[in-house]
Amino acid sequence: MSRHNAPSSQRGPSQRQLRVGEIRDPDLEGVSVTVTQVKPSPDMRHATVFVEPLGGKNADTIVNALNRHRGFLRGELGRTIELKFTPELRFVEDTSFAEAERIEKILQSEKVARDLQAQSEAPKDDDGA
Repeated sequence: MSRHNAPSSQRGPSQRQLRVGEIRDPDLEGVSVTVTQVKPSPDMRHATVFVEPLGGKNADTIVNALNRHRGFLRGELGRTIELKFTPELRFVEDTSFAEAERIEKILQSEKVARDLQAQSEAPKDDDGA
């Protein structure tokens, strides 16, 4: 079936739609963002979108920009999912990567290494504990 004979629901967006559909915002220009998790509300009318910019830099600026364009992004989402209601979106920074890095630094610290060394050299009880 040729593209021109296909129902509009099976055709992809036209070049004009793609040009109009772009977000033009200097805060998002050249930025790659990872969506790490989406938590919908129980009624599916709202969704919190956890994002992490590549490299973790300028997260506040990027999250604010995404929230400025959430209406457009919601509209794009509505065209790609089949739900009764397209949820309102709220973008927040996913800090789990930073938290994991902080914990890793603590575990690699000299103090933890010293404590582990002292624990391994401590005499053990008769029951092995």
